Amino acid sequence: MIKHVCFDLDGTLIDSRDTILESTKSALDKLNIGYNIPIDVFTNMIGKHFVDIFDALKIDVKDFEQFISVYKALYFGYIDLSVLYPGVEETLNYLTRKQIKVSLLTTKVQEQAEKIINHFNLRSSFDFLMGRRNGMAHKPSPEPLLHICKELKVEPAETIIVGDTELDIQSGKSAGSKTCGVLFGYRTKIQLEKEKPDFLISSLYELIKFLE
Repeated sequence: MIKHVCFDLDGTLIDSRDTILESTKSALDKLNIGYNIPIDVFTNMIGKHFVDIFDALKIDVKDFEQFISVYKALYFGYIDLSVLYPGVEETLNYLTRKQIKVSLLTTKVQEQAEKIINHFNLRSSFDFLMGRRNGMAHKPSPEPLLHICKELKVEPAETIIVGDTELDIQSGKSAGSKTCGVLFGYRTKIQLEKEKPDFLISSLYELIKFLE
């Protein structure tokens, strides 16, 4: 029986591609760093660490911490380019009614994750928010998901993680949880099928049907 649903953020609850892309380009411009960012390639890498993204795109960022600082400062100037996916509010309301615990697990830093959730007025729907934290591994490690389960006093086996990338599926499998890939995010169906999630859904409304 599922007692806890853990959601990814970008590509799962919010379509934030344009916010991330414009913030990235603006930060690189501000730091006078040259770049060529093919939108389709960038989109397919959302959710990964910027170090890995820049390495793949051959963007030479010498002071990564400086980039992150500038990026975070610019991000909310583009927040209105982000939108909730269809079914987010209905799904969260359903989980609340059913007394199923709800958490967020994102590779965004903790403060930024909290600000985004508050921006969309979703905070009351979550029992726990887990962003990137110092001293703790991030997805695809199972460590953050196991930490959430411990905090919420639920077993990993009673948990399903819902996300759009291989990082979510790998984290969930390693933790011993059920896994659900979403097909409306930033990875292709073929990419997600390679990870062998327990379920694949085309909309969050399908998650409600599964939990019923």
